[in-house]
Amino acid sequence: MSTELQGRTAVVTGASKGIGLAVAEALAGAGAKVVAGSRGRSPGLDALAKEGDVTWVGVDLAEPDAAARLVDAAGGRIRARGRRR
Repeated sequence: MSTELQGRTAVVTGASKGIGLAVAEALAGAGAKVVAGSRGRSPGLDALAKEGDVTWVGVDLAEPDAAARLVDAAGGRIRARGRRR
């Protein structure tokens, strides 16, 4: 496991399969704590949560409070970065 993202937290949506699962796996592999949001679980996501620092949060981003629940699950470790102009 790489440590380039150690101490960092990432929120990944659509994390149960496809690109979202691959991104969650890559971030966890680089040392990040990953908050993995998706509507449902999958065997791949469950395995990743077992072996890495990945927390699954069941969310449907069509719901108004879903994004806030993901940020809350990150325990205040998320900070927004604005664009520099």
